[in-house]
Amino acid sequence: MPDNPQFLGAMPLQDIAGTINISIGPSGENREYLLHLERALEELCPDSHDEHVTELARRVRALTPPIREHLPPQTHDNALQIEKEG
Repeated sequence: MPDNPQFLGAMPLQDIAGTINISIGPSGENREYLLHLERALEELCPDSHDEHVTELARRVRALTPPIREHLPPQTHDNALQIEKEG
C-alpha cells in the first residue's frame, strides 16, 4: 500500500469515481483534473490506452457534478477535501 496519508486504500471503481467527483485538491476539482488527464493522455499518446483512467473518467462523467457556492483557496493544507452533500 502507498505511504501517502491521502491514499484511501483499495476501493471499487464506482466508489473511486464518486470520491473524485466531489473532491478538491491543490490543482482544483479532482473531477476536472481527471477529465483533463484523460484528454492529455489521448492527445499526447493515442496508443497509451490507459484503461484505468478512461474507465474512471467514464464513470465520473456519468455522475452529477457537485454544486459549489465557492471553491476554497488552493493550498497544500487542503490537498484533499471532500464536501459532504446536503
